[in-house]
Amino acid sequence: MKFSKIKIIGGGLVGLSLAYKLTRLYNKYEVCVFEKEKKPGLHQSSRNSGVLHCGLPYKPGSLKAKLTNSGFKQIKDFCKEYNVKYDICGKLIPAYSVNEVEKLKELLLNGQLNGLQGLRILAPDDIKRIEPNINCKAALHVPEEGIVDFKGIVNKMSDLIIQNGGKIITDLYFTKNNIEQNDLIINCGGLYSDKIFEDLTGLKSDIKIIPFRGDYYKIKKGIIKNLIYPIPDKKLPFLGVHFTRLTDGSFEVGPNAALAFKREGYKFYDFSFKQLLDSLFYRGLIKFVLKNLVFCLKELISSLSKNMFYKDAVKLLPNLKISDIYNIRRSGVRAQAVTRNGKLLMDFKIKVYKNQVHILNAPSPGATSCLAIADHIINNYLNNKL
Repeated sequence: MKFSKIKIIGGGLVGLSLAYKLTRLYNKYEVCVFEKEKKPGLHQSSRNSGVLHCGLPYKPGSLKAKLTNSGFKQIKDFCKEYNVKYDICGKLIPAYSVNEVEKLKELLLNGQLNGLQGLRILAPDDIKRIEPNINCKAALHVPEEGIVDFKGIVNKMSDLIIQNGGKIITDLYFTKNNIEQNDLIINCGGLYSDKIFEDLTGLKSDIKIIPFRGDYYKIKKGIIKNLIYPIPDKKLPFLGVHFTRLTDGSFEVGPNAALAFKREGYKFYDFSFKQLLDSLFYRGLIKFVLKNLVFCLKELISSLSKNMFYKDAVKLLPNLKISDIYNIRRSGVRAQAVTRNGKLLMDFKIKVYKNQVHILNAPSPGATSCLAIADHIINNYLNNKL
């Protein structure tokens, strides 16, 4: 079948990256991005930590590890070429016990297997030179980690798509009624990717997107200099509450990972009865909650209690005072795929159906990996169709 139009559902960074690359490679096709909001990039693409991930904790050989490595380099090049703010400032992962020091060694090896350069476990004196307010036994220094203005990338990429002859149609929720004969469809719907898959294919998805809300608190200047992260939990895809410097010079701590009551529920009280029931009656979520009840309750309470949130933050930075944390500055919602047996998908997930390609799981580091995800889709799923 010869396609005349390429229709991309979702104007987040993954959808925009695909349109950006396709308009450069295949200008004989009409490439169009459909976005349900009034402008692109209003959800996961701009409501995140603003961190440019270099691929430290991901399983070697996984799609996440491969695409983060490539995406990290491509985002840096994009920012250099188009004058978008970014800074490769590095991050520290502190260890406060002998057991945690051993975990740092495992993490260092994992990073090396993923191709990271310059990883070092630092002694206390060296740590103080980088982050004066950290008092710990040791810390893993990750010099390649950085920060970036993802909103700036969204805006520049949108401009380039239009310049290259593509289209961005906003304020339109794409359904199967928008499909015409000879259309090639790419689903980059993020928080609604599973619903879009079911609507367009008529099939039942084997995963469900469960929304996890993350809150970010503003912190006083002078507490940190750059990035401080906890040792990640191998069993969960969340990286934990961490300290971040943003490209505008402000500082934040967050996010937690609380189950949201709505797919785009950016406040604790944002609620959709239909969406909540859809989540609660999904056996995969029931199994996950039963297996991780303490985690789920703690994260939910931390959304209501600054004191509970502070307890997580102070574990990472023991000198932190509760007065150093201001009220919630903003929140984001992570589109996390959950399987029917109660597992959170740790890797990206892509599914093909006829003339449709569905990106069903691309949470963090999806923003960092966006240009590499676009390459992967084009090289593995589209080149033989175009």
